Amino acid sequence: MLTLIYFILMLGIIVFVHELGHFFWAKKSGVYCYEFSLGFGPKLFSFKRKNDETLYCWRLIPVGGYVAMAGEEVDDDKSVPKDKKMYNKPWYKKLIIVLAGVTNNFILAFVVLFFMALCYGSYTTKPIIGEVVKDSASEKAGLQSGDEIISINGKRTRTWDDVTLTLTLENNEKVQKLIVETDSGEEKEIKIKPEKIKDDEGNVSYAYGMGLDDTKYHGIGNAFKYAVSKFGSTFNSMIVTIKALVTGDIGLNALSGPVGIYSIVGEQSKAGLQGLLYLLAYLSINVGFINLIPFPAFDGYRAVIIIIERITKKKVNAKVDAIVNNIGLMLLFALMIFITVKDVLKLF
Repeated sequence: MLTLIYFILMLGIIVFVHELGHFFWAKKSGVYCYEFSLGFGPKLFSFKRKNDETLYCWRLIPVGGYVAMAGEEVDDDKSVPKDKKMYNKPWYKKLIIVLAGVTNNFILAFVVLFFMALCYGSYTTKPIIGEVVKDSASEKAGLQSGDEIISINGKRTRTWDDVTLTLTLENNEKVQKLIVETDSGEEKEIKIKPEKIKDDEGNVSYAYGMGLDDTKYHGIGNAFKYAVSKFGSTFNSMIVTIKALVTGDIGLNALSGPVGIYSIVGEQSKAGLQGLLYLLAYLSINVGFINLIPFPAFDGYRAVIIIIERITKKKVNAKVDAIVNNIGLMLLFALMIFITVKDVLKLF
């Protein structure tokens, strides 16, 4: 039951912050807003404020939300003045409104990472090795505590996230070539072939036997550095992951939907508030990043349309734009159904 509460709260916060960005700047720009909604599906409850046209709703399915604005897509409402319709606003105001949700998600993630590091302390994000397990593949290859991993198979590694993701995407059946820098500043080449491990259910994993430096740092300065570095490395990891999905290095099976996220929330809750805060920041960056992708139904697509209209001085056909958006939504829903079914099957 607690996991469900954490799950709803976490998604609710992320969605609320995202939609609040759109809503705040739409209102500030004088755009007529029909509805501010958290969730999809049937309304659980709704209300209106005095002298405010907007209907505020909480809906049944807490995995999204939206702000319905006049003139955002097809203009068929004659009751709203033209100067209150989004399409009649200056291009830069439209761009701010469209990207405000993403911006809010990134701000939320940074603040959470900073707060978490300030309260609990932080670790270095540099790929510096702390522990080397005795008799492991890393020890046999010559890795030592204090070594910093500069590159793996020619790919630059600036953070521990880079190391983890690079090794995940590499063929672990083969020898991995690492360039490391020792405490004395000397660079050396290390060749490692990880140990192949198979569990009772036949699942295969690969063990390197090395861990991150666990020296804990405190203070505002270190918290700020951690938040900047962790935000950057997480964002970069998402760029690499999307590229891997496009090239086929990662399959759709690697994606997780609401059911998968629910399971992750349950696991992270075992680490207490710190684990949940980190997951909140990670998911907020994820939502912001995904919305930047220029795919129909995402904020990135709307931003590209606005920029194209600015450059060409011509408006994109509203009806065609609406059709493209609807097709994009259908494809996203189809992908969501596929991922959800996959996540459910994993539970059994």
